Amino acid sequence: MQLKTMTFHYILLLLSALPLIKTTSISPGKQAESLIKWNDHLSPSSWPPSPLNSWSLTNLNSLCNWTAIVCTKTGTVSVIDLSGMNMYGTLDHFDFSLFPNLTHFDLSGNHFRGPIPSAIGNLSRLTTLDLSGNALFEDTSYSEGNQFSGPIPDSIGLISGLQHIDLRWNRLEGKIPPSIGQLRELQYLDLSANSLISSIPSDLGLCTNLSYLSLSSNKLNGELPLFLSKLENNSFSGTISAEIGLLTQLQYLSLYSNKFSGEIPQSLGNLSQLQVLHLFDNHLTGEIPQSLGNLSQLQELHLFDNHLTGEIPQSLGKLTQLQGLSLSENHLIGEIPQSLGKLTQLVLLELSHNHLTGEIPQSLGNLSGLGRLEMSHNHLTGEIPRISGLTSLFDLDLSSNSLSGAIPSELRMLTRLDYFNASHNNLSGEIPSALDHMFTLSSYDFSYNKLTGPFPTCGIFNNAPKSAFVGNHGLRSHAEGLTECKSSSTNSKSAIKNIVYVFLISLLGFATVAIATAFFLRYRKRSKIRPQVIETSQNFEDYESMILQEEVKFTFREVIKAVDDFHEKHCIGRGGFGRVYKAELESGQVVAVKRLNTNDSNDIPAINLQSFENEIRTLTTIRHRNIIRLYGFSSRRGCIFLLYEYLERGSLGKALYGEEGVTELWWPTRVKIVQGLAHALSYLHHDCSPPIVHRDVTVNNVLLAQDFNPRLSDFGTARLLSIDSSNWTNIVGSLGYMAPGNVKF
Repeated sequence: MQLKTMTFHYILLLLSALPLIKTTSISPGKQAESLIKWNDHLSPSSWPPSPLNSWSLTNLNSLCNWTAIVCTKTGTVSVIDLSGMNMYGTLDHFDFSLFPNLTHFDLSGNHFRGPIPSAIGNLSRLTTLDLSGNALFEDTSYSEGNQFSGPIPDSIGLISGLQHIDLRWNRLEGKIPPSIGQLRELQYLDLSANSLISSIPSDLGLCTNLSYLSLSSNKLNGELPLFLSKLENNSFSGTISAEIGLLTQLQYLSLYSNKFSGEIPQSLGNLSQLQVLHLFDNHLTGEIPQSLGNLSQLQELHLFDNHLTGEIPQSLGKLTQLQGLSLSENHLIGEIPQSLGKLTQLVLLELSHNHLTGEIPQSLGNLSGLGRLEMSHNHLTGEIPRISGLTSLFDLDLSSNSLSGAIPSELRMLTRLDYFNASHNNLSGEIPSALDHMFTLSSYDFSYNKLTGPFPTCGIFNNAPKSAFVGNHGLRSHAEGLTECKSSSTNSKSAIKNIVYVFLISLLGFATVAIATAFFLRYRKRSKIRPQVIETSQNFEDYESMILQEEVKFTFREVIKAVDDFHEKHCIGRGGFGRVYKAELESGQVVAVKRLNTNDSNDIPAINLQSFENEIRTLTTIRHRNIIRLYGFSSRRGCIFLLYEYLERGSLGKALYGEEGVTELWWPTRVKIVQGLAHALSYLHHDCSPPIVHRDVTVNNVLLAQDFNPRLSDFGTARLLSIDSSNWTNIVGSLGYMAPGNVKF
């Protein structure tokens, strides 16, 4: 009996040790030999030689020092990272069973093809799997299949510790395996841009830690299950389940451009962490839930192009972090809530093409950061409110309403206004002469109102198109005896007087400058401190910075100190608005500083300031991996600068035409850059609302990260377009460059 007990315990001990025996029996030498065998079936894109030259038999005992390899303390492989190495090959010769301690497997940005083997389920300790972005282009040496293809293996559900799965931009087919629902630690799942079919398995709802899910650009259909995140551009139908409110950790919910119907569930108000809600371009009906006012972290709410009814909820005024609100092209009724005036972070407000009534709330005048205000095609009444406080406004559309009263002369205070449409209303009185000098206003329309008085011809209205004033029977033309601006004789006499005045003032000014210069030069000999330092340092303590991104906290003083008051040694380039400097902040983060000091030059064209403001407005509304990241903006008494992410390799022009262009920019890398640039432009043209046209894409406006991933920069000539816009008011861009869309034959 005792012998049997001992035998049982011995067998039990052996069984318990089996996992340990399996793990420890796989030596680093066996792993090295396996990797070398796999590498024999891989090939680099062209020259230079393979980046995996260290994977060789002569280097067998230095596995942990190999390129793309990281080891555990015991010397076995824990990380394989071939991302961005432009390698060709398959996974057919990779022995998954020999890497039980592998936690990170990254093959993104290569040219792998073929299926994902079911043996991948042997990677029991894997936490990150990234096979994304493999060969987004065709290559002549591999005319068929430059991406992973076939189904996603069911065995992926065996890797219980997986937290991050990225399989986007491949050619994966078939259904989404329900076994993914077994991955209870999963936080990130991106299967977008494949050819997946059928419906989404309800098992995915078991992944309760999932905070990001993207299934966009597939061939999925059917009704939506109880979980979701980024599922736009599919063919989903049915209703949005009320149980979506159980996903309390969800931060991003994008279901636009599908065929969803029914009401927006009240339970969405339970998603307290939600930052982005995109439900536009569907067939949703019913009222906007009051519960959306509970989403205290929400930054974007886009519900346009649906069939929503009822009133705009007052509770939306509680969304103090909201930057974009678009409810256009619905059937909303009632008045615009006064509470919207509390949304001080708002940059975009679109309420056009509804059935809204009542007056435009005076409280909207509090939105000093608002850039775009669209209220056209409603039934709004009353006067245009005093909105002179909207100092950031560049697009104002009040057309096709029933507004009355005079056009307020306070509009001249909107110094950034580029587009103004007040057509098809009941406005009366004269067009204020104060608007003559709104030189930023490039497009305007006052047609079909009840305006009276002289036809405007001065300032910006010189050579104005008649279509901008048609339908105002009270406007009188010059043929009826009115003078244009001033008579010719008056202009001649005035011109002579002006010449005399200018001469006298210039003479006096020259004398003053000469005396001041003499004192300045004498003072400079006595002091080693530069005048610019004295001038700026006096203003440091009073400055209050405006932070646009939480990643970087900075002050005017800190930036000036980091670049030694913009010393030449920190200058790394010259852009469309001045110089660019490299700065290391006190936090240790390195940023690029684009600076324009209007005090340094009196002949800076006005278009530069306007372009600079356009760049700020544009960059604060977009987020994309191939578009330069804007961290912050500061302006102080003529010194203006932007803080961007710093990219080590500089511009594409430098890489192409410098020495690097010969040694590092082989053709696959160049194609990779073109792909990234194409993604950026596609995002600007198709995913931004409104669409954005850059209009100055040159090699100097494309920056490169260390891995040659491109970032599109310099939005100084960017233009935000309405969907139906087709005309340009002027041609802008770099010298010698014109955007193809501006060419007329």
